[in-house]
Amino acid sequence: MGKSGRMWKIENLIKSEGKDILHSGNHKSTRKAIQHGNVSVRRHAINVARYSLLINEKLGIKCNKRDLIRGALLHDYFLYDWHDKDHISPFRLHGFFHPGIALRNAEKEYRLSTKEKDIIRKHMWPLTIVPPTCREAWVVSMADKYCSLMETLRIHRQHKGE
Repeated sequence: MGKSGRMWKIENLIKSEGKDILHSGNHKSTRKAIQHGNVSVRRHAINVARYSLLINEKLGIKCNKRDLIRGALLHDYFLYDWHDKDHISPFRLHGFFHPGIALRNAEKEYRLSTKEKDIIRKHMWPLTIVPPTCREAWVVSMADKYCSLMETLRIHRQHKGE
């Protein structure tokens, strides 16, 4: 399968497995908050889902793709603008605390699998101290770090209409 065929398959898999998440009002609201560079939290989550699938495929890791996608889409489901001064203080460091906030928010709206919970809770490892316990969480953690770097360096950019 060519590159464009593979990407088409990945995009359709994300839309299929994450349909309810992608169409939720709360997830759509994350378009308004910037995550890294000029990329919104929503676009970042979709980027992480896409690269998680690519890493999984490239390394031949046997992951549950549904858990991988859904965990990636919800890993930063903290639902606030972390650049806002109300969320910045030496006692409330976003990088350390947002996985727990994202997990609580996701649990309010979705029935999460054990793997999805592990992905959301531990994607910031080693900041979160306890390492991931499933392959899916390791893959999303790698994809998140890669996407964060690319977005911060403005190599991955926000696209119009996203």
